[in-house]
Parts: sequence; structure tokens; C-alpha cells
Amino acid sequence: MSRWVLHVDMDQFLAAVELLRRPELVGRPVAVGGRGDPTERAVVSTASYEARELGVRSGMPLKVAVRKAPDAVFLPVDFPVYEAASEQVMQTLRAVPGAVVEVLGWDEAFVGLDSEDPQAAAHAIQDAVLAATRLHCSVGIGDTKVRAKIATDFGKPQGTFRLTRDNWFEVMGERPTTDLWGIGNRIGARLASLGIQSVQDLAEAPEPDLVTAFGPATGPHLGRLGRGAGSNHVDDTPWIARAHGHEMTYQEDLTERAQIETALADLSRQVSQDMYAEGRACARVHLKVRFAPFFTVTRVRKLSEPTFDPAVIAATALTLLDALDDHRPVRLLGVRGEMVPPEGGYEPPRTHGRRGAP
Repeated sequence: MSRWVLHVDMDQFLAAVELLRRPELVGRPVAVGGRGDPTERAVVSTASYEARELGVRSGMPLKVAVRKAPDAVFLPVDFPVYEAASEQVMQTLRAVPGAVVEVLGWDEAFVGLDSEDPQAAAHAIQDAVLAATRLHCSVGIGDTKVRAKIATDFGKPQGTFRLTRDNWFEVMGERPTTDLWGIGNRIGARLASLGIQSVQDLAEAPEPDLVTAFGPATGPHLGRLGRGAGSNHVDDTPWIARAHGHEMTYQEDLTERAQIETALADLSRQVSQDMYAEGRACARVHLKVRFAPFFTVTRVRKLSEPTFDPAVIAATALTLLDALDDHRPVRLLGVRGEMVPPEGGYEPPRTHGRRGAP
């Protein structure tokens, strides 16, 4: 028996859930985002494969998406429905004999298991998820989390792919470093400036050079990514939130101070309610503001003492905004409350990055 990591990723998750409710839309380009109105300020959360073929992508403003796919159907985001579908998927994965499930978000999870035939195990998981939810998933098979995560894209949609140390460089060697999980355009550009263009280049880069360029922690980590190395330990420890936040993109820019004060008060009230439900008070207030046309700033301040009081949170956010001394119209505001740690502190940091909704 060998220890394997399977990365289970739901195909076009939000769109697929919507298509179950609206089967007449199957085969048509569909985009889910905001309130489903492409004239409003909002972004695409998920697009169907038909919409993707027309150039629609997650994170794209709806106003851009409708220009690329004028005949697409735009649907509003329905969080409770997606949360229920996600929980059904995760319960199905947890029911797999011998499986350890580490949830990464609504639509993806690592599954650790011992198997002589990981391909058969992946197909069994696909069949179980489809039977339980009527939703399709793709499965990446790897001997590390990094390789399993990257393998999934080669299997999409509705397929499987195996990526191990035996075929890593054959599959990934000539690909750009930005094809690696955790390397975005900015780090990719910095690597390119060092003459590191491909995954093979990164794998062979001298570690002292990476340390000099990126520091003693990030440098070696990037080198390991280039080799597809890393942990194969799947951790099912329940995730504990460090913060709760809310943000809002306004359909009309906020130009009056009274509007901004009201908006911050509303956001702070929602954040306070979330933290109160968790039973852990706010220790730091984070502010996010996007000025027109599209200039975003974030600031943070530690409170003198933890609080659940939304008025204190709102006043702190307003103080952070005033300190910017920027009077341009406001397009977006966000308030995030960083909570006091739970008793016993947090679990050790996970290696897979941020968890959350797509």
C-alpha cells in the first residue's frame, strides 16, 4: 500500500449547482456573479464551460463578461444553496473508507488515503460524488499535495490525472513558473528577471540565489515548488477562522462623508455579528477602500482592548480612512475584524494557502 493524495475539485461548481435548478440552461453560456445584473458593479464568481469558451473568467467584471458573451445568462449568487451543496460533497468524501479529508474551500478538498490503485480510488470518488449530488468533479492524483493540486487541471473536466516524481519534469518541466500552484504573475516576473523562466529552471536554480532574491523562507519554498516537492500529509483538523470581514462594491460612488459613515457602520455591524456568533472579540480592525476609478488601499489598526462593539469597529475604520487624506469618490469599502485567538491558540499553519469561497 502506498500513501496517495487526491485533490478533488468540483467542475464549474456554482454554475453546475445552478444548472441543476435550471436544466433548461444546460449547454448555454452561464455566468454567476453579484445580483446577476451585468449592468451593475460585480464580478463573475463562476462561469460555465460554454461561457469560458467565449472568454468569460472568474473575477472578471460582469460588464466585461457581457461584452464577451452578450447571449450569456447571468445569475445571482445564492450562498446558502452553494453551502448546502458543498457540505453534501464533503460528507460524501468523508464517507470514503480510510479517507482523511482536508477541506480547502466550497468546491475542493484533499483526500489522503492508502491505496494500491489510486486511479480506481479516484474514479470511485467521482462516482460517489455524482451519485450523491448529481455534480461532476475532477481528481488530481499525486504523491505530494503540490503535485495532486496541479494534476487536477490536466484532468478537467470530469477526468483524472496522475502527477508524481516519475513524470513531474516530463509534464511540467517546460511550462512557465506561473503554472505552479502558489506562483502568480508578480513572483513569476521576479523569477523571470533572474533568468528563471520554466519550472525546470526553477527546480535547478541554486538555493542561495533564491534565498538572496526572496528570503530564507520563500526562496527554498519556491525551489521545492519547482521540484513538485512537499508534504503528502492531509490534515482534517477543523479550520479555525482568524477573522471575519464584509465588503461592498457600490453601484454609485460614495462622495459624501455621511454616506461613507453609514456604509462603514453597516459593514461593522455585520462583522460584529459574525464575531459574536464565534464568541471571540475583535482585536484588530482592517479597512479596505477602493477609490475611483480603481485604486485600492488596505490599512489595519490594533484596538486598545478587544470588543464586539460595532460602533468602535466603525469608528476605527473611519479613522483609518481619514488618515489616508484621500477625497476621491469611493467605489468599494471593506471592514474586517481580526479576532482574539481561541484558547490554546491556532492550529499549525496549513501549507495549501487561503481557504474560502470561490
